Amino acid sequence: MDAERIAIARRCLDAAHAGGRSFPEIVGELIAAGFEAYSVDYRRNTQTYYLPDGDSLVLDMPQSAGGVASAFDASAVGSLVRWAQANGPDYSYKAFCERVKAAGCAGYVVSFLGRRVVYLGRTAETHVELFP
Repeated sequence: MDAERIAIARRCLDAAHAGGRSFPEIVGELIAAGFEAYSVDYRRNTQTYYLPDGDSLVLDMPQSAGGVASAFDASAVGSLVRWAQANGPDYSYKAFCERVKAAGCAGYVVSFLGRRVVYLGRTAETHVELFP
């Protein structure tokens, strides 16, 4: 992967964790750079960015408190997504990560092509959210 795309992915990852940019802004920049998807793995604490040609980039995420709960609570994950979408003054991506892991989310895949996010539990339960 070229240095410019690596820098864009790193900048977007850092901005999400620092609270500097919204999900739609980050998605827009990643799409403009040619990415088609990314995935978050809370068990490995990594984020992987995918290009259409099969190339990918794995970056370490900042640590967040707590582990992934054994039971997946799709309703709680959905509520946390609504909280994130509202982007209120009490929202932070760090808190989202901690809370969604407590709800049993082991990670998620953001598909720009499919315009959806698939949240995954440890036993492969899913919760799907569409985005415009």
